[in-house]
Amino acid sequence: MSIRVVIADDQKPVRAGMTMLLSAEPDIEVVGQAEDGAQAVAMTHHLHPDVVVMDIRMPGVDGIEATRRITADRDDPNAVTTVLVLTTFDQDDLLHGALRAGASGYMLKHAAPAGLPDAVRAVADGGSWIDPSVAGKVIDTLRQTTPIDAAGRPNLDMLSKRELEVLRLMRDAPTNPELAAMLFVSESTVKTHISRLLMKTGSHDRAQLVALAYRSGLVQP
Repeated sequence: MSIRVVIADDQKPVRAGMTMLLSAEPDIEVVGQAEDGAQAVAMTHHLHPDVVVMDIRMPGVDGIEATRRITADRDDPNAVTTVLVLTTFDQDDLLHGALRAGASGYMLKHAAPAGLPDAVRAVADGGSWIDPSVAGKVIDTLRQTTPIDAAGRPNLDMLSKRELEVLRLMRDAPTNPELAAMLFVSESTVKTHISRLLMKTGSHDRAQLVALAYRSGLVQP
């Protein structure tokens, strides 16, 4: 089955170039092109793509706000669209904003010809993709995404209700199939939730996520 992609960019030549690049891949299908963030959100609701390749700076609703609206639907178990931000900018505030909004990947446009298809595949599979040139900034950003409260416990306010539920259940469901069965969702949806948890909390693996659940008091020993 092909990976269904919507491309969101306010420049028509850029959209055309990315469409040509991705359509050349036998396992990727471009199902829509959006000129701004509002169109990207509307197309996502209508077409239910696997991935939205999202520019950041667009008129009206920008890419960060559009990403936030799209990923907010992940509380719906049937909504599994992930967002790959593709931009010319590597500024700290934009990177931080994209990750906090729920992007599963961050890629600079100059790297797209060589890496875009693999990046799309990675985020479609529930993983993440970070451009190597901004990897150091990502690490610094993720270190700041789990503030500690006065009692020395992680603050999980940035997580959605569904993400908190997934984090709480991970202690008793160490594999994706087990977690999917407990949540009554698909394994791909579980992968998306775990990818979001890793990205938002700065954790490196499932073990760190479970440890975070204990530290926060979300689960008890």
